[in-house]
Amino acid sequence: MQPIGSFVALGDSFTEGVGDPYPDGTLRGWADRFATELAAASPGLRYANLAIRGKLLRQVLAEQVPVAAALAPDLASLAAGGNDLMRRKSDPDQLAASFEQAVTALREAGSQVLMFTGFDPSRIPLLRQLRAKAAAYNERLRAIAERHDCLHVDLWSMTVLGDSREWCADRLHLAADGHRRVALRVCEVTGLPVQGDWRQPLPPVAGQPGWLSARGQDLRWAREYAGPWIQRRLRGVSSGDGMTPKRPDLQPL
Repeated sequence: MQPIGSFVALGDSFTEGVGDPYPDGTLRGWADRFATELAAASPGLRYANLAIRGKLLRQVLAEQVPVAAALAPDLASLAAGGNDLMRRKSDPDQLAASFEQAVTALREAGSQVLMFTGFDPSRIPLLRQLRAKAAAYNERLRAIAERHDCLHVDLWSMTVLGDSREWCADRLHLAADGHRRVALRVCEVTGLPVQGDWRQPLPPVAGQPGWLSARGQDLRWAREYAGPWIQRRLRGVSSGDGMTPKRPDLQPL
C-alpha cells in the first residue's frame, strides 16, 4: 500500500466496536486497534469512525458515505449489510448493488477501500437458516472487491472465530479478543507489520457442557437477547437510534 495519512471507518456495530470496551466504557473495536497500528507506521495519521450500531446498508449509504467521501481519506473501510441479511425479505443481489454504489462513491473520492465479507452465521441458532443467503452476499462482495481493486478481509475464513469465547454473551458481537484478531487480519491484508497471529488457537476447554446445560444456555440467550432484539424489530426500533458517531471528524489519535 501507499503511505496512509487518513483513515475513515464506516458501518455498524462491528466497526463501532461493540463488545470491546475501553476501561472507561467507551468502545474500542477492531477499527480503533487497526488505527493504532496504522498510526505507528504513519505518524500523524488522522482517523474518523462514522459507524453506528444497528445501521442498515441503505442508512450507511445515505448517512455515512457522503460524509466519508467529503473527507476524502486515503483509506476507507466499509462493512455493512449484516443487519439487512437478518431481515426476511432481504435480497443479496439488491444489497450488493447498494454496496457497490458505496464503493464507487468512495473510490471516486480518491480513497482506497477496505471491504469485509461477513462471518459464517451457522454458530448462532437463530441465524443458521441465513447461511446460504450470507454466502451468496459474500460471493457478490468478492466480485465487487475485484472489480474496484479493493482490499478485502474475508471474515468467513477466520475459523478461529467459530469459538464461542470470541463472542459476547449476545452471540452477535465480537468480544475483545475477537476484535483484536480481526485487527490483526486487517493489518495482514494492508501489509502492516504486527506482533501477533490472528490464527493462534485458543487454549483447550476443560469440559464441554452437556446437552441439557447447552439447551439451558440457549434458552437464557433467547430470553435475554434474542427476544428483546425481535421486539425491537417489531416496533421498528434500532439499537442505534439517536446515536452519533464516536469519531465524526478526521483527527489525530
